[in-house]
Amino acid sequence: MPIFDFARREPRGSVVASRIPHPASRLRIVAGRWRGRRISAPKGLAVRPTLDRVREAWMSILQLDIPDARVLDLYAGSGALGLEALSRGARSADFVEKDPRSLRALEENIVSLDAKDLATVHRKSALSFVGALEASAYDISFADPPYAGGEAIRLAERWKEVPFTRVLGIEHSAREEMPAGGETRKYGSTAITFYRSEE
Repeated sequence: MPIFDFARREPRGSVVASRIPHPASRLRIVAGRWRGRRISAPKGLAVRPTLDRVREAWMSILQLDIPDARVLDLYAGSGALGLEALSRGARSADFVEKDPRSLRALEENIVSLDAKDLATVHRKSALSFVGALEASAYDISFADPPYAGGEAIRLAERWKEVPFTRVLGIEHSAREEMPAGGETRKYGSTAITFYRSEE
């Protein structure tokens, strides 16, 4: 399984062209040990970082699940979701990303927060990565896939086949209807659907 080597700067991957342009180039950690610290968002038109207010709502919903959790950040981008969870007391975070610009920003953010001992980066597509996971491999998984292309639905369907995480949160367009069994919260044009295993 490919792991990002911090000694090298040669990430491979392809730009996710369906992502919506976003002007932000800096994000901030909302709470915890790194509260207020700024991190870099990947540059370019292919990037749609999760907004601070949506991320804060996401973390508020999962606040009791985060301490000491094994976290998976799919379609990680800048790593803001996984890094936020680490800031709030998660035990570890695995980041899955394939876009070269996102990988560069993710590497810089992990280094700037001195989080290398807590973070592992996988240079791979998210759907391919979760396809190899067994049930309960993680405690919490965040996913922020491109809004176009149906990856949010495919990810939820994979989880229903093999619940690879105890809690799965998927950000998606508020207009998209997700598979049954989840709880959806809407924030304007954005929605997050949460799935929880019964274990």
